[in-house]
Amino acid sequence: MSIRENVYQVIDEIKPENILVSVFDKSGLNELVKGILDFNGRAKFYSTGGTGKKITDILGEKAGENYISVEDFTGAPEMEGGLVKTLHPKIHAGLLAERGNPDHEEYLCKTLSKMGGGPGVYFDVFVGNLYPFTAVVSAEGTTPETARVNIDIGGPAMTMASAKNWHSIAVLTSPSQYPDFLQSLKNNNGAIVLEQRFEYAKQAMKSIGDYRMAIGDYFSRLDFQRDVKPLLNIK
Repeated sequence: MSIRENVYQVIDEIKPENILVSVFDKSGLNELVKGILDFNGRAKFYSTGGTGKKITDILGEKAGENYISVEDFTGAPEMEGGLVKTLHPKIHAGLLAERGNPDHEEYLCKTLSKMGGGPGVYFDVFVGNLYPFTAVVSAEGTTPETARVNIDIGGPAMTMASAKNWHSIAVLTSPSQYPDFLQSLKNNNGAIVLEQRFEYAKQAMKSIGDYRMAIGDYFSRLDFQRDVKPLLNIK
């Protein structure tokens, strides 16, 4: 494994053009999507499932021009149960790629094209919030199996990838951030600046830490023989 610091010039202002969206809480999406389009009418939104339907409803007749489903983008259908749809090199390369890094640009443009379905893109913004694990396990009658299936995998992975790469992408993890984000675009001629991306990244890292801590705390309290085994159909 090779780990090294970013040696390429960091861009201060990034104008949202490719926006990846994966949210459980869809409140505020109408204002966010339309607000971004006010600054860049060519912006493209990438999503899947219920989020994708919400965005296409918001876009209306513009959906054909401004929306791309993740499945069409990656060329890979989701697995039954809504699984693995965003766990794909085209998604994570777009979140992790360093701008100005020629090797990363070649990977996005050439290597991914060889996999089929066209080249990748630099994602400029990731908008994501997670399955409500803490709310689920707080509800009366919740079983360990209900808790297990409400563990979000793709969401935290995309959130942390975006937060790690705040040099190149903005990450929004709560609808409460959308007004501030749109105001930042207004204040900076339609761009999101480096300092603001760092602030969003800090909040994203904290949210993922809290989320994973809640999962660990819940399962660490369970006894397999008492709490888990009786509810399973074991062969």
